[in-house]
Amino acid sequence: MVQKPIKEQKMVLIILLSNIFIAFLGIGLIIPVMPSFMNLMHLSGSTMGYLVAVFAVAQLVMSPFAGRWVDRYGRKKIITIGLFLFGVSELIFGLGTNVSVLYLSRILGGFSAAFIMPGVTAYVADITTIQDRPKAMGYISAAISTGFIIGPGIGGFIAEYGIRLPFFFAAGIALLACILSVFILKETLTKEQMAENVANTKQTNFLSDLKRSLNPIYFIAFIIVFVLAFGLSAYETVFSLFSDHKFGFTPKDIAMIITISSIFGVVVQVFMFGSLVDKLGEKKLIQICLITGALLAVASTVISGFLAVLAVTCFIFLAFDLLRPALTTFLSKAAGKEQGFVAGMNSTYTSLGNIFGPAVGGILFDVNIHYPYLFAAVVMAIGLGITMMWKEKELAEKLAE
Repeated sequence: MVQKPIKEQKMVLIILLSNIFIAFLGIGLIIPVMPSFMNLMHLSGSTMGYLVAVFAVAQLVMSPFAGRWVDRYGRKKIITIGLFLFGVSELIFGLGTNVSVLYLSRILGGFSAAFIMPGVTAYVADITTIQDRPKAMGYISAAISTGFIIGPGIGGFIAEYGIRLPFFFAAGIALLACILSVFILKETLTKEQMAENVANTKQTNFLSDLKRSLNPIYFIAFIIVFVLAFGLSAYETVFSLFSDHKFGFTPKDIAMIITISSIFGVVVQVFMFGSLVDKLGEKKLIQICLITGALLAVASTVISGFLAVLAVTCFIFLAFDLLRPALTTFLSKAAGKEQGFVAGMNSTYTSLGNIFGPAVGGILFDVNIHYPYLFAAVVMAIGLGITMMWKEKELAEKLAE
């Protein structure tokens, strides 16, 4: 596939970004409906945490295989299978009446995210030039953040008409995206390239991939990917339960806060991310975001009132929104020819964070509703400490090779 400037590939990029947006939209849809679901099915905070975590466990188990398959069978095939699985999982969740069915749905959902994420990341890396790549990765990240954060917004508004409606809505748009991808996307790898990838990857497996990810060049970035996912998911999983229990906010209030915050974050991300990276570099931007995130997570426990909650949430989401593309850009620059491996591992470490974050957040929530936020702050402070050990020289040497 020829690498062209972003301007000449608008249609393909729109389809790819829509796909990843839809996947994360579906993950977010569940959030504002959680308190109502909790009451309807008599579930505890920890069960809600586990429902979010099991999605990530499934994603984790499937990610390394999906990363390989993206290089072996082609980007398009893996992306469309992922969208189809995602539609089915949302449908099952919407129809589910007992907890085991909900778990099954979340497992299928996790598999689908593992397919879509590395597929889209590798596809974008294939079609963009090195100069355009940070911008394109910024767009992917904006799509993820928008989906993840606007999902609750849409979920909250649709839930007014029925608590199960958001899930049927997500299933419908996922299947539509799947059909569009089949007809519009072209495979970026030739048969020869796929065969070459198969030959190169025969000797490796998940454990050896995990071992390779411990290479200092990647490892610190992967650890921060983990810390970010952990902190963000602990914060987000509990956010709707916290707002419901502490302030008595309705699904619509929660949806409004999350929607406004997400629009604010995404606008800044799309228009300013490129220039912020140019000015500060990835490392400094990541550090500023971690400091902001930690301070605001602590602030979340002492504020009250709709506007105060809205203001703090806006800036905490903005910090997370800028962190993610800064890391993805850093990793895709370090990856060279190993885009599939790095995208797969990025997904793996994200899943690890998404497993432990909600599970720990849900358990702490049952103890004291403020604990998950304080805990998220501590996790981000640890992440900040880790960035201090980052050696940019090593990365520059690796790129020079």
